[in-house]
Amino acid sequence: MKKIFFLSFFICGISFSQNLEEGIYTAAETFISNKNKASLKLLTQQESTFKNHAKTKDEQLALVFLQCHKGYYLDEHSKLKEAISTYEDALKRFNKNELSKLSDFDIIENCLKPLGNLYTKTGDYTNAVSTINQYIFLAEKSKNITHQISGAINLAKLYQTINKHETVLKIVADAFKFPNINSDQKSLLQSIKTSSLAALNKYEDASLLNSTSTNLNFETHKNNYLIELQKGNYENALSSFQKAKEYLVKMDLATRDLAKFHVEEAQLFHLLKQPNEALKSLQQASKILLPNFQGNGLPNKKYLYPENTFIDIFDLYATIQIDPKKALESYDLSFFVSDLLQENWTSQEAKIFNETSNRIRSEHCIDLLFNTYEQTKNKSLLFEAFQYSENNKASILKDMNQKKWRLQKFPNDSLLSKEFQLLKTQEYYTGLLIKEQLSTNKASTVNNLSEKLSAISLQLKTLKAVITKKYPEKNRTDSLVHFQNKLNKDEAILVEYFFGKNTLYQFIISEKDIAIERLQLTEEIRKNIISFIHLFDDASIINNDINNYTRQAYTIFKLLNFDKFSLHKNVVIIPDGLLNFIPFEALISLKTTSTSFSKMPFVIKSQNIIYNSSATFYLAKSQERKNKELLGFFPVFENTNHKLTYSINEAHAIENEMPARLFMNNKASKQNFIENASNYSILHLSTHASSGDFVNPANISFYNETMFLNELYSLDLNPNLVVLSACETGIGKLYKGEGAMSIARGFQYAGAENLLFSLWQINDLSTSQIMQSFYENYNKSESAYLANQQSKIEYLENETISNVKKSPYYWSAFVYYGTLEPAKPDNTIFYIIFSIAIIMIMLLLFLKFKNYDRNPSRISS
Repeated sequence: MKKIFFLSFFICGISFSQNLEEGIYTAAETFISNKNKASLKLLTQQESTFKNHAKTKDEQLALVFLQCHKGYYLDEHSKLKEAISTYEDALKRFNKNELSKLSDFDIIENCLKPLGNLYTKTGDYTNAVSTINQYIFLAEKSKNITHQISGAINLAKLYQTINKHETVLKIVADAFKFPNINSDQKSLLQSIKTSSLAALNKYEDASLLNSTSTNLNFETHKNNYLIELQKGNYENALSSFQKAKEYLVKMDLATRDLAKFHVEEAQLFHLLKQPNEALKSLQQASKILLPNFQGNGLPNKKYLYPENTFIDIFDLYATIQIDPKKALESYDLSFFVSDLLQENWTSQEAKIFNETSNRIRSEHCIDLLFNTYEQTKNKSLLFEAFQYSENNKASILKDMNQKKWRLQKFPNDSLLSKEFQLLKTQEYYTGLLIKEQLSTNKASTVNNLSEKLSAISLQLKTLKAVITKKYPEKNRTDSLVHFQNKLNKDEAILVEYFFGKNTLYQFIISEKDIAIERLQLTEEIRKNIISFIHLFDDASIINNDINNYTRQAYTIFKLLNFDKFSLHKNVVIIPDGLLNFIPFEALISLKTTSTSFSKMPFVIKSQNIIYNSSATFYLAKSQERKNKELLGFFPVFENTNHKLTYSINEAHAIENEMPARLFMNNKASKQNFIENASNYSILHLSTHASSGDFVNPANISFYNETMFLNELYSLDLNPNLVVLSACETGIGKLYKGEGAMSIARGFQYAGAENLLFSLWQINDLSTSQIMQSFYENYNKSESAYLANQQSKIEYLENETISNVKKSPYYWSAFVYYGTLEPAKPDNTIFYIIFSIAIIMIMLLLFLKFKNYDRNPSRISS
């Protein structure tokens, strides 16, 4: 009987295998002929079974065919997240099984194109660029001109979405060089070019190009609308918009595009100060995206999905609202959708780019809360406003920090370990990709790296879903009391800045109170801040006009309200925007006419300044390493024009003060750093560094080669302290909220909590002197922030240093980001008292025995 059963099972298995390919195609075609929710549910169930049994390449190809049609349906019905996941799985299956060798199935048209567009729709611009470039490469390889042109069109649309209009014009110009462009493609490229010219305020060129259109159509009127809108001619813009609207009846616009059209209409009505009409258009857009939504207010969160058109709707709805409570509710829905979108982003580049809109929204929320506070004096509103400020502070660093903390808590969890390694590998390949794009290497290398990054992105998404289910993410809810208790313990005050588009907000939290200051960012105030920062561009600027420096330093001191907390010993600064580049220690607390720097009332003399990228980092508990050994790198660059002569003195001074392992000259290689950095408590790099430029990212030099920012991101470090004794290590491309993309940030991302780094090009000799003093003080106190302050004061008080060299240019470049570690107990008094006690006891014993020798009769008695 058993033999009959197994024989039947074997025969059925063969039959199933032979018919599986046909069964997959049949299931797909059945769905295609009758697309609806019920047939989708059945298809998804069948797909799950097919995945478990498909083995041959033909079966895998059939499954790719099924998934592409399923993805198309999901996209059409606004199931964007599910559509992306389906297309990603299809692409992975196609590549893994090398199905391009088996069939001429058009993976570009059926998968890569819609996937690239979906990434653009959901704000995942990094994956969008990568995907579109991948299929442009494949199209070039197969000499498929049609796909090359459509790739250029989609790439141009993407860059238009992120306002890189110069790039758009270049892409369009190159696309026009292709032979045999059909009329539809030519018309679309012209339309894209017209709208980008308008966005760049090149109105005449845009109008001229638009007028060359062979016939009046939707795109022509839409472009006229955009041109008039950019000019500020809102009535003319409305007229063109309404003409474009007449074509909607004849057009088969996708649901999302139709909703966006109504949002644009609402934005135009808002500019024309017609709020009721604007609200009607917004309601229409909402109902298109949410067919079951019939209300006139705001939809429930549970009905929303990751679609950035919702953000445009809720942001405008909030702007129109008179009631601040309703406006805040609407903005919160925008933040909610933004979070939904972010769940699908795996690269920090995508996250950084999308921070800009969140920042603008946060500023509006803070404005609303501040205005309400002015009327009610309800201080709970101030902490709420502070939280909006914090939400957009170093969010990527905070996210990475959270992942690292979770891994430390559950070190044996293979899922967490794999996620962490994938994130590091992603940054490694991103670094390689940047290098390749800067060189003249083959496009195939770039494409290969792009494919690897896409594969990593897919793995990270899969892992995230499992990890989130296992460890549900909880929103951190730090209360005002948490901050105040910590500040009380540290004898500190926390000052956080929010550098908005129109306003500079300052939140001041002490152990007993919270306050807020608002400063309108006029052109004059911006100039004052920028002018002060530029005083440190060169050593001669300050010394050539010392009185100008003291005047500006005092102006900034008053502007930033430093006099309001001048009595506090320790000041924790959370800078923002341009304030990231201000050395607060070098501000002047009193008006002075003195030209002697050592006599000037610098803030550093009376207060300790400690910086952090976010107030969350100030609250975080650091995990101190038991190992106190220092790892130092000193390339020196002998026999070059960039020799760091005094770097050798710096190295010797460290050796005298600290247990250290130092790599000098050619031993100070990048490879030695990578191999050893994770094993030491203190990392010290005395070298050259650069903040980068529009092409190159920030970088730091080793003896043999340069390390770029993304390479640092790929490292896993956990030091107590990192000291970057190099130029511009705190400077880089500035992103709102996230800060400067600097070498210092690279170390923070890699795991460093406490850092000392520079804000401008530093002087070799003065740096060596300050570093010697820093380590002498650090060895005594084991507190970096105290050693930082003391080293600067000692530098100013050093009589062997000339007044010219005591300019703040020479000593205030280094800023400390990190924790307030108290100085280790000074047991000197204890040892003195203990020594005196021992001496006294010995003296008493000596006197006693001396008296004993003089009275021998005591023995006989």
